[in-house]
Amino acid sequence: MEMIDRNFRTLDLNLLRVFDEVMAERNLTRAAHNLAMTQPAVSNALRRLRESLGDELVRRSGYGVEPTPLALAVWPTVRDALQRLQESLAPGGFDPAHARNAFVIAMADATAAKIVPGLIRLLQDEAPNVNLRVLPLTTRDPRDLLESGSADLAIGHFPGVITELSAIHLQEDSPRFLHQRLYDGEYVVVMRRGHPLATAPLDLDTYCQARHLLVSFSGRPFGFVDEALAAQSRQRRVVLTVNQFFTAGRVVATTDLLTVLPRHFVGATGMEHELALRELPLAVPAVHVDALWHRQATQQGAHRWLRELVERASVQGFQADNIRRSVP
Repeated sequence: MEMIDRNFRTLDLNLLRVFDEVMAERNLTRAAHNLAMTQPAVSNALRRLRESLGDELVRRSGYGVEPTPLALAVWPTVRDALQRLQESLAPGGFDPAHARNAFVIAMADATAAKIVPGLIRLLQDEAPNVNLRVLPLTTRDPRDLLESGSADLAIGHFPGVITELSAIHLQEDSPRFLHQRLYDGEYVVVMRRGHPLATAPLDLDTYCQARHLLVSFSGRPFGFVDEALAAQSRQRRVVLTVNQFFTAGRVVATTDLLTVLPRHFVGATGMEHELALRELPLAVPAVHVDALWHRQATQQGAHRWLRELVERASVQGFQADNIRRSVP
């Protein structure tokens, strides 16, 4: 640590911009493009920063780079400092038409199917040089992703996190994480068109006796439907868990398993003609989809713009769903 303190006095702070871009992209070629630099220049900047910090920072991995523990530890501070400096020099001056930011959003495939098409259209029209990277969401608590700077925004169903944050907000004025409601998801039972249960009403007894597939980010064979069943002293048999909604749709289209999917997602799979939908035969709590972000990003112009863009894309997603439903 003493060596880092000593070298910081002579550190070229321009190297931190390169480091931030490489960490955001995890790829030297894309980072160089975003910075309007050559890849050898980016590699040279990383070499100089490595020498100053006494750490490798990133290692080659597949088609990109993988950060070291030290890089992951210092990146949130570096990114926040750079963004604060930009805000100080040009307060409220984020200009999407000329921005070259790279944003990282964590969300599940069903959420991405609803939001990303609208995001891309908006980016193309308003911010053609801004890049977006979507990380697969593999948890119901993405706070570590946001804390480490691995994602700028997480979008999904985070009931435990939102409940905890609401309680914290009653006790303190500055919670570490903030959230915004985007939409409420509607879930339906999905099965193949030729399934024996596809031609008759689906009651609770029949539903519990069937074999089920569960989309579970954690791999645990127990979800919100199972919680609702347990409240009625009922249970179902989950014979398979997967971590993607698209995979669930593909599997039930060719087997006799039942699954539960967001209604809007069925039309986005391209398998709608292969699937039959039924209403859930029991009441379940509302499935809220929220955007979640770190408090440090709240006042950053670029992040405010990103959150507003996501909200607009969500509205467009609902409008597209309504149009599809109204077509005979």
